[in-house]
Amino acid sequence: MTERSSIGASPRRREDARFLTGQGAYLDDLRFPGLVHAVLLRSPHAHARIVAIDTASACAAPGVRAVLTAADVRADGLQSLLPTVAANPQTGEAFAFLPQPLLAADRVRHVGEAVALIVADTKAQALDAAELVAVDYDPLPAVTDATAAAAPGAPELAAEVPGNRCLSWRAGDHAAVTAAFAAAAHVVRLSVGARRIVTNPMEPRGAVGFFDPRTGRYTVHVSSQSLHANRDAAARVLGVPAECVRFVAPDVGGGFGAKNFPYPEHALLAWAARRVGRPVKWIASRSETFLADHQGRDHQADAALALDAEGRFLALRVTSIANLGAYLAGSAGGVQTGQYAQLPGSVYAIPAVALDITAVFTNTPPIGVLRGPGFAEQNAIIERLIDAAARQCGLDRLALRRCNLIPAAAMPATNALGNTVDSGDFPAMFDRALARADVAGFAARQADSAARGRLRGLGVACHIKGTGGAPRENVDIRFASDGTVALITGTQTIGQGHETTFPQILADRLGLPNAAIRLVQGDTDLTPLGGGHGSSRATYMGGTAIWRAAAAIIAKARPIAVEALEAAEADIGFADGRFTVAGTNLGIGLMDVAARARAAGTTLDTYAAWTREAMTFPNGAHVVEVEIDPDTGQVLLARHAAVDDYGVLVNPMVATGQAHGAIAQGAGQALGECAVFDPWSGQPLAASFMDYALPRAADLPDFDLGFSPTRCTTNPLGVKGCGEAGTIGVFPAIVNAVLDALGPQGGRGFEAPASPFAVWRALGSAAPTTPVRPHYMTKASPT
Repeated sequence: MTERSSIGASPRRREDARFLTGQGAYLDDLRFPGLVHAVLLRSPHAHARIVAIDTASACAAPGVRAVLTAADVRADGLQSLLPTVAANPQTGEAFAFLPQPLLAADRVRHVGEAVALIVADTKAQALDAAELVAVDYDPLPAVTDATAAAAPGAPELAAEVPGNRCLSWRAGDHAAVTAAFAAAAHVVRLSVGARRIVTNPMEPRGAVGFFDPRTGRYTVHVSSQSLHANRDAAARVLGVPAECVRFVAPDVGGGFGAKNFPYPEHALLAWAARRVGRPVKWIASRSETFLADHQGRDHQADAALALDAEGRFLALRVTSIANLGAYLAGSAGGVQTGQYAQLPGSVYAIPAVALDITAVFTNTPPIGVLRGPGFAEQNAIIERLIDAAARQCGLDRLALRRCNLIPAAAMPATNALGNTVDSGDFPAMFDRALARADVAGFAARQADSAARGRLRGLGVACHIKGTGGAPRENVDIRFASDGTVALITGTQTIGQGHETTFPQILADRLGLPNAAIRLVQGDTDLTPLGGGHGSSRATYMGGTAIWRAAAAIIAKARPIAVEALEAAEADIGFADGRFTVAGTNLGIGLMDVAARARAAGTTLDTYAAWTREAMTFPNGAHVVEVEIDPDTGQVLLARHAAVDDYGVLVNPMVATGQAHGAIAQGAGQALGECAVFDPWSGQPLAASFMDYALPRAADLPDFDLGFSPTRCTTNPLGVKGCGEAGTIGVFPAIVNAVLDALGPQGGRGFEAPASPFAVWRALGSAAPTTPVRPHYMTKASPT
């Protein structure tokens, strides 16, 4: 890549050459001298008292260097893990929660909670020793469902959280909503659920901890999306200043939210390294991913939509309950009071909105974030309600959407909760998606399916999400004597192509060849701060910092160019990497200016940091068709078309790839992914890929994706985050398509995901099973 690829070009991803030839630097690829290995002994119970732990046999096992428990954590003065958001960002009201212990002390609260850390010379020796740790458990009643956890008499996870209730909150204008419902010509009510998802990044979590006794400094190599925030959390747990801890992550193999927030292992591995005097490595098994990673969704809502006689939306009411798992992880509480409550009307004009939100703790792994947290749950609610309203009121579902979309002329638009969307042309996006999907030809395709004994359904969903994540970001741009430029950033690449797109932005601004620019990231020692990657923030936040730094570089270089060219500053212009004198052929390149600055004892090196005051709002419309085998309930995702607005596209090829991945993840949630727990014991029943239906390539059609960008006004690049929107749009589109295929009768008994059994049962081929009530909700306990 010797040429300059500007914003809007699609050069191939430069990082792929490294990955495809086995040169990636993922955590398990790294080699360190003197390394020893750790495993975590995890609870087999969802809820139990720890009566006693006997580590004597494990400590005496071959190769064992340490067996650490909560008693050791307490003796060394380590702190428990706190959430990154501990209070309602809207009101300041503190959430009720129990800090998460590094290792369980008196009680375990979910299957997979860590009880002991075993360190040995080899991983095999550590695994063998873990089998020798004797833990005496006294099992307690477990609760895994949010509604059940909020019920009177439910097992209580912690005395610090009465009734398991982390938060209860109201938002919106309840009086206006009540009045609107009273005057409505139509009222549609629906119960909408978003089942729990296990995120499953390709590279599992892990950490390699170091401790330098000479400096008292810790270094932790991790697979993480947010190095600075997780470094700060680990430092607090370890009881040292943040500058005494360094986090490093050269390459990260996916995250999707599961690697956003702090985990006990981050501090445990650093602490273990100090205890044993050697670097200590732990890599999660896939089973640990299912048991101990932060999971996503798990949300239930009762929603109602009020319409006038012409189908105009009057008001939306949503009463919801969220399952937070056993502990409050990261910003999970903030998702319920922030993101979930930001755009409840999605892209539609709804004059009045009322939300009642409850979040509770259960004996399940903690909930974190998953592509589009909060926004995806709310978007599914409104899109399901619109289809239900069309069926109930005898209206055309496409026309119903069209007449309620916020028009482009209304931008910037402020919704009923006071949140402003800066840009977008939702009606044009919607019509382009319908045309791209050939909705007019659906009837013929449906007839063809019927002739083959299949049911065919059409589903449509619009979507929108606020992206921004951590509000501060920075870059440091350094000019080297060899003619290269180091672009150092606090964002974190986890597979999105930043090594290609970030140099494109700087190349566009400074007129430099892409090959001269090298992205440097993944090390907290390189930058004073960093927001990592979450909420599709990197191009918006990091790109804006690059834009600002580039402007400062040009300003620094200009007087040097003026002196070199012996011209008046008013006659000097800058374009395509060169300063030139108007009306002449005189000029000097930026890299030559940088060399002159170095020779004079100065530099063009520039650091830039900024804090956002707004978000970006990617949006779009997805149209899918499904085909169902009525004999087996098998659902085929037959067609998919979408038109999305991601603002200015830095690299359309990379943006397309990001959207494809998001669509695949949303399709998985719609068609099969679901974390299931036994209601009696709290045991996970889908804790491996034998039982958890991750989507495969054969489950997905060719994606027909188009872009219809409107320039974002909240950043100078005009970009909008592109990593999550597809997940938000495709999930309700698929569910609506399945319901369309099932028809009015079959749809009554259907709840996503659309597994063959769920669909077959909804078709009436089998009577619905009676839900099993947990024993604490019945008069008699099981024997």
